[in-house]
Amino acid sequence: MELLLLLLCLSGPLFYQLVCSAPIKESIRERHLQEGSKFWHLSDLHFDPTYHVNKDPTKVCFSSKGVPVTDPGLFGDFMCDSPYQLIQSAFSHMKHVDQQPDFIIWTGDSPPHVPVNELSTEAVISVISNMTHTLRQFFPELPVYPALGNHDYWPQDQLPVKTSTVYQAVAKLWTPWLSPEALATLQEGGFYSQLIKPGLRLVSLNTNLYYTPNKVTENMTDPAGQFKWLQDTLELSKQSMEKVYVIAHVPIGYLPYAKNTTAMWEHHNEKLVDIFRSYSDIIQGHFYGHTHRDSIMVLLDRQGMPVNSIFVAPAVTPIKSPLEPYSNNPAVRMYLYNPQDYSLQDLWQYYLNLTEANKKEMPIWSLEYIMTEAFGIKDIQPQSLHELALTFEMPQSKAFQKYFTYFMVSYNETITCEDDCKMVQVCSVHFLDRESYSWCIKKGSTGGYHFRAKN
Repeated sequence: MELLLLLLCLSGPLFYQLVCSAPIKESIRERHLQEGSKFWHLSDLHFDPTYHVNKDPTKVCFSSKGVPVTDPGLFGDFMCDSPYQLIQSAFSHMKHVDQQPDFIIWTGDSPPHVPVNELSTEAVISVISNMTHTLRQFFPELPVYPALGNHDYWPQDQLPVKTSTVYQAVAKLWTPWLSPEALATLQEGGFYSQLIKPGLRLVSLNTNLYYTPNKVTENMTDPAGQFKWLQDTLELSKQSMEKVYVIAHVPIGYLPYAKNTTAMWEHHNEKLVDIFRSYSDIIQGHFYGHTHRDSIMVLLDRQGMPVNSIFVAPAVTPIKSPLEPYSNNPAVRMYLYNPQDYSLQDLWQYYLNLTEANKKEMPIWSLEYIMTEAFGIKDIQPQSLHELALTFEMPQSKAFQKYFTYFMVSYNETITCEDDCKMVQVCSVHFLDRESYSWCIKKGSTGGYHFRAKN
């Protein structure tokens, strides 16, 4: 505890990390990026201030929990959370790539994955404060719209239904970015909404209230009254003819790597899916984090028609558990949108090859893919993602293998996902409620990958 608190004090923004970004060669791409309206999405920074290269591989970082690291370097290791140099390099890359984004969404989880006794409420607030001030240092004029993650509390996961020291602290830290009305609900329940453009409302949910490890809210039907607040907020937006972006940390739907498993309590997932279906005509996009992986979902209505695009952004932290066969390279992403109706047009995914960065001692961030180009789709609207997802079902689908490589943020393109692995991935893209997901898994288990929408 003492070591962690000491390092939190010492690891402020001491220097501006030099970043070399791989050039985007085609001038048409550069022009497209510069001319369009766009915003950044950051998630799962998981700053570990104890990270330091050490001769003893079990003592490089607290977040490895004593497990020996494999290849530690200046910018991290796949058994550890993010060193400060990695986070600085990500922010510097964002600043280098584009000087004129409209805003940043930040979907939570600043503290590291360390044993509970290594943190405290004060330490968690200190980490969030450090990340907030670092963001503000790099982007002093840019609005940032955060969502709380399950690690943004102590003890982790146990976010409460009423005001708390953490809720009050983040409301104070984020005052430069948020309106008084948004701050009022943030400090009471960890959620808020704000009109961020004419006719565009951002809704930041505290989906940690529905997270299965949260024992505080386990037996509640509407923790913190957030369901009612969400319905009221969306109804008012509909009456006011606003469009809506939804951001949160813990995603809706079923996990793409665990069969029959939602990240939140299943009955809460059902409720959220119902609400989002009811207001799908005004919701222009969903943005989540938490899984550390890169995935999409398409919300279908009861008739099986695609109505919403859902994006789960990969993490900045490269950490994995010792039992996982793969991790993710550090990543940040940018969305391009139509400024007239706020519809999403494209996604530019950037990443850092951690192994190469450590070898060269230089953080060379690169464009991993542009979604429309990588998959041959015209935009990232629900219909386009729906048609793309249908191609994943085909045997030996090259589109699916590419998608799975991006799922890992190009960690290892030789790793494949077949049989049950592919079934779970494919079902999670299209089927977000219990009935349709169960139907998909049953059909996949008995009849292959022909998972057309259930009518």
